[in-house]
Amino acid sequence: MRAGLGFAAMLVSALALALWPGATAAQTVVDLELVLAVDVSGSMDLEEQAVQRRGYVEAFTHPDVVAAIRSGPYGRIAVAYVEWAGPRSQATILPWALVEDAASATDFATGLAEAPIGRFRGTSISGALTFAASLFQANGYDGLRRAIDVSGDGANNAGAPVAPVRDAVVAAGIVINGLPVTLGPSLETAVGAPDLAAYYRDCVIGGPGAFVIPVTAPEQLFETIRRKLVLEIADLPARIVPVAETATPPGDCLVGERLRRTWEREP
Repeated sequence: MRAGLGFAAMLVSALALALWPGATAAQTVVDLELVLAVDVSGSMDLEEQAVQRRGYVEAFTHPDVVAAIRSGPYGRIAVAYVEWAGPRSQATILPWALVEDAASATDFATGLAEAPIGRFRGTSISGALTFAASLFQANGYDGLRRAIDVSGDGANNAGAPVAPVRDAVVAAGIVINGLPVTLGPSLETAVGAPDLAAYYRDCVIGGPGAFVIPVTAPEQLFETIRRKLVLEIADLPARIVPVAETATPPGDCLVGERLRRTWEREP
């Protein structure tokens, strides 16, 4: 683990340097630059992945999301859609697009509906955050806010530890919000790990106003994704407490790595 933490420290330093504000050419000013980072690891079956993708497609055509986009000072946002799994398994499915009205929102949703869905091994939230954060550089937009909306169905178990990468991304002025998805029984919870919403709260999200909204059933996905996008885009206060409000010590942010080592040792 010492070598892994050393690698994480180097990664965090490189990430912080890459995201440090600098001189830029003329850019389109928007209310929000948003990266949607969606889990397509093997632990999600094909049906779950299809439902998840459809949730984002339908959300962008919903009047509430379009109204949220129009409600900002500039009335427009920039969005990119990324799929991720293991440490080196990230793909930009839709590059940055300007969304400013119903027509451009529909164009984004149509492009997303037509794109193939990837499927990869591993769960590296740290890799997803590093990749998503890099997309803000020289993207042609200058947002009043920047955010990564990361979904996932398990704890980080590959690549760099997630907490220091999360901290570096937040230090660069990027808010991280979480959509933990548990559509079936969780092996991690079964062996004593904290529930996924608590893990995301303690180890993944960060920045001013960051929040978590969990999904526990397929029929919740569309409504939850739509609600989450409205909160992010309109910059509304999110009074969302998906886990017990009682004071608890921070969770174990290396629980996924520990469980993976246990599984790999088993015959």
